Amino acid sequence: MTAVLNDQHGNPMTGSVDAVAVYDHAVDRLLRFHPDLLGAADALATDHQTVPMAQAMVAYLSLMSTDSDDLAGAAGAAANLRESADHPRERCHAAAVDAWLAGDWAGASARLDEALVLWPTDLLALIMGHQLDFFLGDAGNLRDRVGRCLPELDADSPHVGFLRGMHAFGLEESGHYGPAEESGLAALTANRDDVWAVHAVVHTFEMQGRVDDGLRFMLDREADWGSGNLFTCHNWWHLALYCLEAGDRARALDIYDGHLHNGGSAGVPIEMLDASALLWRLALEEADTGGRFGPLADAWAAKTENVPWYAFNDMHAVIALVGAGRMDDAREVISRMRTHATQIAGSNGWMASEIGIPASEAIVAFAEGRYDDVVSLLLPIRRRFQHFGGSHAQRDALQRTLLESALRANRHELARSLTAERLSARGSGTYNWLQRARVLQAIGDDAGADNAARQAEQYRRSFAAALA
Repeated sequence: MTAVLNDQHGNPMTGSVDAVAVYDHAVDRLLRFHPDLLGAADALATDHQTVPMAQAMVAYLSLMSTDSDDLAGAAGAAANLRESADHPRERCHAAAVDAWLAGDWAGASARLDEALVLWPTDLLALIMGHQLDFFLGDAGNLRDRVGRCLPELDADSPHVGFLRGMHAFGLEESGHYGPAEESGLAALTANRDDVWAVHAVVHTFEMQGRVDDGLRFMLDREADWGSGNLFTCHNWWHLALYCLEAGDRARALDIYDGHLHNGGSAGVPIEMLDASALLWRLALEEADTGGRFGPLADAWAAKTENVPWYAFNDMHAVIALVGAGRMDDAREVISRMRTHATQIAGSNGWMASEIGIPASEAIVAFAEGRYDDVVSLLLPIRRRFQHFGGSHAQRDALQRTLLESALRANRHELARSLTAERLSARGSGTYNWLQRARVLQAIGDDAGADNAARQAEQYRRSFAAALA
């Protein structure tokens, strides 16, 4: 028998007592990125097809994957939701799901904000809105959406800590590094298994150049984040970035093989994104990636046969294809992006048009040695990279591509300006000082270059000691 009941945080939902219990369990597992979420989602999908919030959860999980393979499942759940939604909260979720499915990711975000005004403890709306803010690169709302809801949750709720972890990430992406670290550590005091809070603190260290602190933090807590959750891969990617700063490419590649991409990988975008991003950083430094681009390109090729769905993913597919020397396939992905962008009026279209397509074209140009073209493509949009999603750390791959292209094109004044900017924001770090040394060497400032190289070596040694 169905009725209008309340979920664990007092929000109305139509369904049986059993359906509400399974839904509540799924929300808890989602906050933890716990693998049990998959079983709970299956139960919601098959056993509760007429329960609107159950179907909303199923649709959101399919959309959250950013995998075009999951769109059919999302559409089926959306149809069930649309048919059964009766309460205003349920209809609001139906509108958000429909907007997301139509490619209007910003519209879906807005609908969830509207839901949270009326039901500020609706954690499903909050989690999915938080993910959309991330996908859209909306740092302000990534911070403020959680900030608006956090005071409304019962202080005794077991989920308050997880909201603090979410808030920490929003604070970090907005540049509030001190409060972000404080909020993230408070979240971890409440729940050591809060892998999103781990990720938020790791980002905070990354953006401040505190690689040694980040290494110690991650290595000390590996038991909390290193396995047994659905976010493992991305946190391993962060550790690999730290290894690169410590000068340990071999260990970074071991992480790639063990945790980012291998024969047993699931072939899902979140893993493949990280794999592409790590290999591209190495390629920019002319490091030997040992043929790893080939299998990764094969995995991406299976995805890019479908309709482009998220421009951030598509650019990383182009990276893998270019890295494997499959230039025609990379151009075909870009061609499909152009076609899709003209056919869809929603935000997914303009994300591709404004950033995704020129960024992907720049990757192709870099591989072909057309470095002036890379500069022409990336320099005008570098202040808007966030418009197609990802974090500051992820989008830094494009900033590095621009800097490397300026160096190779002998655009030394531009490269000097870019390195000065990087060092003004983060004066510690191996990469930034090494690039500064290259620039100064190129313009004949040998003393300055030697000093920059010494700074780079000093940081490398410090970071290597933390890694040991």
